Amino acid sequence: MLSALYVRDIVLIDALDLSLSEGLMVLTGETGAGKSILLDALALALGSRGDQALVRVGEDKGMVTAVFEPASDHPVFALLEESGIEAEGSVILRRVQYVDGRTKAFINDQPVSARLLHDAGHLLVEIHGQHDERALTDPASHRALLDAFGQLEGEAATVEAAFRGLADAQSALDHQLAKVERARADEDYARHVVEEIDQFKLQDDEEALLAERRSLLQQLEKAADDVRDADEVLNGTEAPAGQLAVLARRLERKGAGEGSLFSALLEDLDATLEAFGRASDSLEAIKRQMAFDPNELEAVEERLFALRALARKHNVAPDGLSAIRARYAGELDLLQSGEEELAALKEAVTVSEKSYHGAAARLSAKRKSAAAALGKAVMAELPDLKLGAATFIVDLDTDTARISASGYDQVGFVVQTNPGTRPGPIMKVASGGELSRLLLALKVVLAEKGSAPVLIFDEIDTGVGGAVADAVGRRLARLADKVQVLTITHAPQVAARADRHLLIEKKAAGKGEGMRTSVQVLAASERDEEVARMLAGAQITAEARAAAKRLIAEVG
Repeated sequence: MLSALYVRDIVLIDALDLSLSEGLMVLTGETGAGKSILLDALALALGSRGDQALVRVGEDKGMVTAVFEPASDHPVFALLEESGIEAEGSVILRRVQYVDGRTKAFINDQPVSARLLHDAGHLLVEIHGQHDERALTDPASHRALLDAFGQLEGEAATVEAAFRGLADAQSALDHQLAKVERARADEDYARHVVEEIDQFKLQDDEEALLAERRSLLQQLEKAADDVRDADEVLNGTEAPAGQLAVLARRLERKGAGEGSLFSALLEDLDATLEAFGRASDSLEAIKRQMAFDPNELEAVEERLFALRALARKHNVAPDGLSAIRARYAGELDLLQSGEEELAALKEAVTVSEKSYHGAAARLSAKRKSAAAALGKAVMAELPDLKLGAATFIVDLDTDTARISASGYDQVGFVVQTNPGTRPGPIMKVASGGELSRLLLALKVVLAEKGSAPVLIFDEIDTGVGGAVADAVGRRLARLADKVQVLTITHAPQVAARADRHLLIEKKAAGKGEGMRTSVQVLAASERDEEVARMLAGAQITAEARAAAKRLIAEVG
């Protein structure tokens, strides 16, 4: 419910602190007293378009705060949680309107966008009449209202889930089809790549091994002359090792006669000969290494250059060729396994379609019954509201080929105001007075289903009186048993049924300060007087006062 409304510097209202209650609250007052100003102020707090003309003359800004106490499971809390707004218990909407046209919006004292304020406000309040912005006149809401009336939200959710499942299955199928089609388009090339790389018979780290072998062979080829020269020095006819060996043998023979004169020299000669021997062995090892096939270097270079050319062809390093081969082999494998997967995905789509159509058909059948019941219920309200000649129709357009989150059906509320006329949308066919009463009939029927917790009716009894006004009052009272209802009225039959009566007056604020709008909660005796004024006009007679008391007693 709307528990409080605070208004500062809006048009003729300088300061208003209004506490509100459950049930039916009526707002009455003379024409021009400022009843519409109060609704304009509330609409501003609910996120309607700002207007600098709302700021009271002489002030730089105006402000409106609306305090709500929704049920703990009201959807506004989910909306605020999604937006990162902390809310528990109360929801406080505040809007500041500046004289330069700017506005600022707040929810629970946290700055928010005007869009979020608007969305929250429309979950909490419905305004019907000259401020009507939503709900019953919006065809986009009619299907949800029909589902709420028929208690079909569960079936509707099942259809939506089935639709999402079908969409997901179709998406998976489309994705797999695209993959297979791409693989088919590239099949010849993929097969060529795999065969080409396979024929090359790649070895692990082959480029590095080939480059290393090539470098060694090149080094050996360049060192051939040096090896021959070394061989001539170490092993040729004039090799020093032979001469040194002869010298060592002669000195050994003389060694016995000369004592130890040549001992040290002989040791050095032995060591030198051993070094020559080792050098000769090393040279032999080099010669063995150089004993390679003269064509090997050419073959190694040819293989290395071919490997690098293949890698350049595929725009990778040589060690990336295995990954290229695996990729194209995978595409070929996809062609082999893809048909089986496609068949499974097609079957999943078929199952999902069956599930969707089954759920949609069941929902559509129940909507048909609910549409007939809703039409009948609204029609039952119309005679008392002086709309007996009108026909209310829930137009159900069912297309079993339609696949949507909401099922087969498109729903619209249409009206035939008089026999022989063409039915049409409520907003286009009904006159202002008829529209208000049609909306009231709908709200009475839908009060417990799909309704905001606060309903505001702006002079929906305009142009009616007597029994019709009494019928309007009775229906507003019925609505107020389910939700909080505020109504601006000029009908005493409506005012008499109020649980709380608010009088709006325009008074002079003081010398040179202009006029101010005030709101007063009427006590029982004051309420009698206001209803008497509504019955009699400017001159309140004793008969009017008596009639007012009698009317309030009768409806109370």
